[in-house]
Amino acid sequence: MSGHLSDVWFKVTDLQVSHGRGAVVTTTDGVDHLDFTSGIGVANTGHAHPNVVAAIQAQAERFLHAQVNCYTHDLLAPLADRLAEVTPDGIDTFFYSNSGAEATEAAIKLAKFATGRPNTIVFGGSFHGRTHQAMAMTTSKSVYRANQGPLPSGVFVAPFPYTFLTGEDRDTAVTRCLREFDLLLTTQTAPSEVAAVIIEPVLGEGGYIDAPADFLFGLLERCREHGIMFIADEVQSGFGRTTEFFAVDHHDLVPDILVMAKGLASGFPMSAIGATSEIMSHWTTGSHGGTFGGNPMACAAALATIDVMTADGFMDHARARAAQLRAGLDDLAQTHGAIAENHGLGLMIGTEVVDDDGVGDPGRTKAVLAHMVAESRVVLMSCGPFGSTLRWIPPLVVTEDQIATALQAFDKALVATG
Repeated sequence: MSGHLSDVWFKVTDLQVSHGRGAVVTTTDGVDHLDFTSGIGVANTGHAHPNVVAAIQAQAERFLHAQVNCYTHDLLAPLADRLAEVTPDGIDTFFYSNSGAEATEAAIKLAKFATGRPNTIVFGGSFHGRTHQAMAMTTSKSVYRANQGPLPSGVFVAPFPYTFLTGEDRDTAVTRCLREFDLLLTTQTAPSEVAAVIIEPVLGEGGYIDAPADFLFGLLERCREHGIMFIADEVQSGFGRTTEFFAVDHHDLVPDILVMAKGLASGFPMSAIGATSEIMSHWTTGSHGGTFGGNPMACAAALATIDVMTADGFMDHARARAAQLRAGLDDLAQTHGAIAENHGLGLMIGTEVVDDDGVGDPGRTKAVLAHMVAESRVVLMSCGPFGSTLRWIPPLVVTEDQIATALQAFDKALVATG
């Protein structure tokens, strides 16, 4: 690595890579590795999907950059039309930006414009980004906020039903969390001061925990009662990651504002928020924007990505691989006491690794990850508040044999590190 490159990035591996295809990345010395990180949920169509590559190549000959304040290029509206087709009914108007954090902040800005209110409610374990407003809304690990205060005010934290940590059953956890949400509205911020409730339908960095449907609908009911915007942050869970286009689709839940990024353009930096045209109309012209939002290269990649994902058989394949992976992990849990629980949706699965006392074991998790890379050439990441949750997030094009290989590698790593 260059001595002129910042070392601020946390590194999962030290692999030097030259290219990737599907679920495989290849190092500069020609060694293949299975990528079960998907670039943290980005390469959902796999690395260098030929349709996406072709779309980017074709667009590169026309425009690399056609700034939306200056010009209206011919992919802006077609992408919005396609997004309207794949997002929940009622989400029909879109704003483009570059990253998840930008989109999250745009969603909060829109909610404040729409309601005229100052405050936001987030949830324990959340991750919404690394810019200052997004950091103020992030509670999954203190490292994401350390040495950055004071952070923006007006952010309140409600509990999320993470049953593995609390030892409750789901119904008990949901009842408690909704009761505490109501208490927060009574004691910390009046409903008339709350612009938005923002939640990840599946916690990302916080542990790959899927929110129970009755919890989500309980929050939605309260938002409707008090005129609060309900924002679904699907930066990581969107674009097929849970084997539906969006995690809220599992519950037929329609948020007021939907946040998208990561898998939207198969690796090209792009994000978006979607809402109803009525909500979007609260933004006054010029009150929000961005130099690179709606970049034509990114739009081309996003359109190709949606075409790939909506092709016959694509989601069926992803669902079959998700079922295979979950079944394999549940089988391993019967053999290895270090696996306390598998949870999540689709190909967004968290495995809780624990010590002999049933407590999250980050040391064992780190050793397992290292063994899988060194001995089996399978790359995974961890997440969760203690770094003791393995996250399984392969490209949606992963093959049956590749899932089997990764499960075998995990089994071997558990034996070797036990």
